[in-house]
Amino acid sequence: MDSQPNEKQWSRPIRLAHWARAACIIILIATGFYIARPFTVFSGETTEKFLMGDARFLHILFGVLLSFVFIWRRYLTLFSKGSADWRDMFAWTDWRNMIRQIGFYTLLTNKPHEDKYLYGPFQSLVYTGLMLMVLFMVVTGLILTGACYHTGLTDVVYGLLKPVENLLGGLAGVRFLHHIVTWLFILFFVVHVYMAFWYDVVFGEGTVSSIISGKIFKNVEQQ
Repeated sequence: MDSQPNEKQWSRPIRLAHWARAACIIILIATGFYIARPFTVFSGETTEKFLMGDARFLHILFGVLLSFVFIWRRYLTLFSKGSADWRDMFAWTDWRNMIRQIGFYTLLTNKPHEDKYLYGPFQSLVYTGLMLMVLFMVVTGLILTGACYHTGLTDVVYGLLKPVENLLGGLAGVRFLHHIVTWLFILFFVVHVYMAFWYDVVFGEGTVSSIISGKIFKNVEQQ
């Protein structure tokens, strides 16, 4: 089987959104864990330390950036003329193809799923879940931020989201669920990276490099 890098897979905006989202989530996880369990990393006078303030600033900053990336990615999903539009996100509705892909991933069959969409059915389901997770983290993050800053637009948004806070059991419940979903992001990262490399090894399409270059290797059978 011969391979030629001649098939466009991801548009530039999609690739930029992917890496921007990944960077935001990584920084948010790191700063979020510090905010949950702070520690001192250097000696000196307490009045000269502002590590918690810096961590909170970065957490809020990249939370806002993640919100904009989320909106941008949804815009691309609806209006992009290139790859990964809203139709690809519904590949999971093809249940027969979904079962076939799961069987292939779990080594129960050697027949891969049919490439009807850009995403496989299981991938589209996972990415839909990721989208909902990001939305949940943005909403709960706005609630936790608004509870501390009672001024300006932050206070207005907090007032609008107050029913959601009550529904989730108050600030304690919001904080707890915010923390739990953080672990789901970590789990997603581990599985996502593993499956990307696994798919690359099995099919040899350059799946990992495609999110940088935008191109995959199209397999051509030798006569």
